[in-house]
Amino acid sequence: MTDHTADLLIRAGAVHTLVSGQAPQRALAVRGDRIMAVSADPHGLDHLVTERTEVHDLPGATVLPAFDDTHTHLVFAGLGAQDVPVHRARTIPEFLDLIRQRAAVTPEGEWIRTTTNWQELNLAERRMPTAAELDTATDRHPVLVKRGGHNDVVNGYALRLAGLTEDTPVPPGGTIGRGADGKLDGRLIDNALHLVEHLVPAPDRDQRIEGLRIASRDYAATGIGTVRDCAVTPEDYTVYLAASKEGALHTRVRALISALGLTSAAQVEGLLDVMEEWRDTSDPWLSVWGVKFGLDGGLEAGATEEPYACDHSFSGMLVWESDALVEAVEAVVRRGWRVGTHAYGDRAVRTLLDVYERVLDRNPGLPAGTLVMEHGGLAGPEQRARAVALGIPVTIQQPLLHDTAEVEETFWGPERVARLFPARGWIDLGAQVSAGSDFPVGQFGAMRSVWGMTTRQTVIGVKGPEHAISYDEALALHTLNAARLNGEEGLRGTLTPGRLADLTIWDQDPAHCPSDTLRDLAPTHTFVGGLLVTPAGAR
Repeated sequence: MTDHTADLLIRAGAVHTLVSGQAPQRALAVRGDRIMAVSADPHGLDHLVTERTEVHDLPGATVLPAFDDTHTHLVFAGLGAQDVPVHRARTIPEFLDLIRQRAAVTPEGEWIRTTTNWQELNLAERRMPTAAELDTATDRHPVLVKRGGHNDVVNGYALRLAGLTEDTPVPPGGTIGRGADGKLDGRLIDNALHLVEHLVPAPDRDQRIEGLRIASRDYAATGIGTVRDCAVTPEDYTVYLAASKEGALHTRVRALISALGLTSAAQVEGLLDVMEEWRDTSDPWLSVWGVKFGLDGGLEAGATEEPYACDHSFSGMLVWESDALVEAVEAVVRRGWRVGTHAYGDRAVRTLLDVYERVLDRNPGLPAGTLVMEHGGLAGPEQRARAVALGIPVTIQQPLLHDTAEVEETFWGPERVARLFPARGWIDLGAQVSAGSDFPVGQFGAMRSVWGMTTRQTVIGVKGPEHAISYDEALALHTLNAARLNGEEGLRGTLTPGRLADLTIWDQDPAHCPSDTLRDLAPTHTFVGGLLVTPAGAR
C-alpha cells in the first residue's frame, strides 16, 4: 500500500510557488526529498499528518523556493573559513597584525594564507599591502594574500621560494608587480598567480571538509540552496566528493571544473580525461556542470574597447587567442560537457561571442545552454542582442558591482561602471539571464542580491538606476531562471508537487520589506531536499 503521509508540513501566510498565474498557497507538504502537495487552505493538507510528521505552523511567514547562486566560489569560502580573516581589517597595520598573530602560532616555514573577500579601498590607506610590509608581519613564513580570484600579494619569503626575480619572464595574460624602484612588490595577477600558488601545499583533507561544512551552512543561512561553483580544480572536486559522502554539504553544488591557466586544446583534453569518471554521477547534492574558461582579467584587467580611465595606454587583456579558445571550447563540447567563460569587459564580451558563434557554426545541434557567458559585465545593447540571437545564457552578479564600484571607477570611470550588469536590458530582450554573487568579490546572500538588483545601490551610491529590475524579476533570476541554467527546471525553481523540496521560510514577506531591511534579510529556515540545513540540523 502506498504511504500517503507527510514527513513535513508547513502552514504559512503565503507559499509562493512561482508557478505563473497561481495565487499564493497556504500549506505545503513534503515526503522524502520531494514536495508532496500544496493547498490554498492552511488546513487543506492536515489529513497527511501523522505523529511522525514535522509540523511548522507559521501563519505570518512567507515560503519561497530556495535560491541558487549561479556564479560563486564556495571552494574559496571553504578555504577562507580557516584562513587569516583579513577582511576584518580597516587599516594596513591591522591587516598585518592579523597575519602576525597567525604567524605566532604557526610553525616556521609553513604557509600562511588569508581570506579573499576584501577590497583595498576599504582600508584607510586605500591600497594593497606590499611584500616588504608583509615581511614585517613575518619573514619566517611564506605568506599568500589573496584578493578575489585574480589577485595575490606575497611576501619576500614566498618570492624567494618561487625563485621569482626582476628577471623572471612575465607569463602571457599575467602581471608581476613592481614598485617605483623596479623591484618586485609581491603583486601577482591572473596568469601569474600559478608562479607562487603551485607551491602552496593543499590543506589537510579533514580541514577542507570542515571548511566546506562551515561555508555551505553560511550560504544556506542566507537562503541559498544551490551554488554553481565556478572555478573548481580536479583536486577540489575530490574534496567535494568526500564532503558529500560525509554529509558535510548544506547546499547543492554544481561544479565548473577550472581550465584557468591552461593555454591549449591539448591541455584541456588532459583535463577532460580526468573528468571522465565524474560524468555519470547522479547525486542530486553534487555534480559537475561543465568546464570554466577565463577570457579576460578581473577588476584591474577586464578587456575593454576603450582605454582605462586611469591609464589611456591600457585596455585590459585577453588571456586566450581566439583560434586557440575555439579549439579548446570545441574539445569540451564534443565530449558532451557545457562551457562557462568569464568575459567581463566589452571587448571580452565581443570576442567571446565571436568564439561561441564559430563553435556553434562548426558544431550544429549543440543542446541549448551548452555555451554560457559568465558576467558579461559591460555588454552593450548590440552585444546583448547578439547573445540572445545566439541563444547564449548569461550570469550576472550585482553584489560584485555593489562591493567594488569605487575600485572599478578608478579603472573605468563612472560612466562605464554605471553600465555594468544591465539586468533591465537583458530581461527586456528575453535573455536567458540568471544571478549570483561572485563571492569572494561580492557578498553572497539571497536577498542581498535581490536588493542590489532592485535598487542598483553600491558602496558609493546608486549606479545605473535605469538597469534596475522588479522584485519578482530578481526572484526569478535566482530560482526559475537559475534552475533552467543548470538544466534542472523539472526538479527545482518552483514549489510544486514532484519538485525537490528546496525551500526557504521568511518571517516577513520580502516583497514588502523596506529597502534597508531587505538587504540583510535572512530566512528563519532553509530546507534542501526536505532537510533543515539552517539554522540548526544538518544533512
